[in-house]
Amino acid sequence: MTETDRDSKRKSGGKLLRSGVVVSMMTLISRVLGLARDMVIAYFFGSAAGADAFFLAFRIPNFFRRLFAEGAFSQAFVPVLSEYKAKRDHEEVKQLVDRTAGSLGLVLLMMTSFGVLGAELVISVFAPGYLYHGEGEKFVLAVDMLRLTFPYLFLISMTALSGAILNTYGRFAAPAFTPVLLNVSLIACAILMRDQLDEPVMALAWGVLVAGVAQLTFQVPFLAKIRLVPIPKVGFKDEGVRRVGTLMLPAIFGASVSQINLLVDTLLASFLETGSLSWLYYSDRLLELPLALFGITVATVILPGLSREHAENSKESFSRTLDWALRIVLLFGLPASVALVFLSDRLIATLFFQGEMTTRDVAMAGMSLGAYGAGLLGHMFVKVLAPGYFARQDTKTPVRFGIIAMVTNMVLNLLLILHFKHVGLAMATSLSAFLNAALLYWGLRRDDILEVDTSGWLRFITQVAGASLVLLVGLFYFVPPIEWWLDNSFLTRLMWMLLICVAGAVIYAASLLMLGVNLRKLVR
Repeated sequence: MTETDRDSKRKSGGKLLRSGVVVSMMTLISRVLGLARDMVIAYFFGSAAGADAFFLAFRIPNFFRRLFAEGAFSQAFVPVLSEYKAKRDHEEVKQLVDRTAGSLGLVLLMMTSFGVLGAELVISVFAPGYLYHGEGEKFVLAVDMLRLTFPYLFLISMTALSGAILNTYGRFAAPAFTPVLLNVSLIACAILMRDQLDEPVMALAWGVLVAGVAQLTFQVPFLAKIRLVPIPKVGFKDEGVRRVGTLMLPAIFGASVSQINLLVDTLLASFLETGSLSWLYYSDRLLELPLALFGITVATVILPGLSREHAENSKESFSRTLDWALRIVLLFGLPASVALVFLSDRLIATLFFQGEMTTRDVAMAGMSLGAYGAGLLGHMFVKVLAPGYFARQDTKTPVRFGIIAMVTNMVLNLLLILHFKHVGLAMATSLSAFLNAALLYWGLRRDDILEVDTSGWLRFITQVAGASLVLLVGLFYFVPPIEWWLDNSFLTRLMWMLLICVAGAVIYAASLLMLGVNLRKLVR
């Protein structure tokens, strides 16, 4: 490699790292507020029937949002938009944006109308256990909430369109900050509206609707700066729109298998005892913190670059970007997984053990968090490997792998739920995530898209695993037992948990250095 190539490589890695830091900081702010939101919900509503109903009513549009927003739509739209940006003039890019917004908006409007008008049918499909157990009041409450939360699908998906445009143009901060508005809205509505409503938990549904409007409005000034504020025009016959649609339909399965798995969990959990949905929700929320901070952040940063490198036919750069992403994910994901599993019940107690939350709720949610945490790396690898296909506008291959993983998850759900109840659902999700990641990796290697330095990777894995083992030993000897966390105040628990996180990070970083990990090399 020439000195010029090395300089180019360092600059490319530095740009990716800087973008990643910006997105990580915004994501961290959002996720911390998200945890504060969940603490407020746990304090006021615990794991009772009202909380279960809200988590169901929020999860359904959230599922479709992740298909259209973070999943299939973004994965299909960004590569096409990147190609237009690289090869066509601004006017043609604007036409693609307008026609995509109009076409997507029309489809979303139809789906939203169906979700609102057919809320009873939707709840019956996604939570048949409510009717099976004769829980009529919980069913009616979930229906009422869904009529308020389902419009969020339209609002947040159009927000995702705006975010995809900004990301393609290197404006990562605004889209990464946007989720903050959801958390602020839910917290404010829970506190201010709770006592004003006949059914206090309905305040959360109103918070979701208010957040959708705020998030979409927030993006507009940033789009105006690059002269790409969408003016929706229906254009299903447009070449670019057809390409986005063609890529998007199969990508719904390929990029969003984990979300489909979560909905299957929701359906099965509706047959379990009251509280099961809430336990899975609280544990899933803690799983999403490191997943968003590292997995989704890295995937967001690399997709535009991979799309550009594919358009420029730069195979070596494409492979290097994927290799870099996998190393970053392993570096941060493995210790995060270790911490989630070992500290599962302590984390739940620290954040949620107050108000209506009981000690049994802590134990049950802690067990499912441990099962989810064991699969964290699998979810992260899926996030960063999938762009390796979507950037090349290949959506058929991930679909095949996604269907295999989804069917496996369903089979494991049925096998594990019998003995492990809600924990079995979390275990099945983790195992299917690893299977999906393995298939995606195998496909990239088979097609000679991803080139791996086997000896270098073996050494890197050994170093990261060794440092994670040292971290685990430190946690084992110095973290107080669960009884201590249940006996102390919220502030005491929070301060101790923050101290443990900082100490754990120092121990892990020091172990990496002693084992010879050169962090500078990770700047590609």
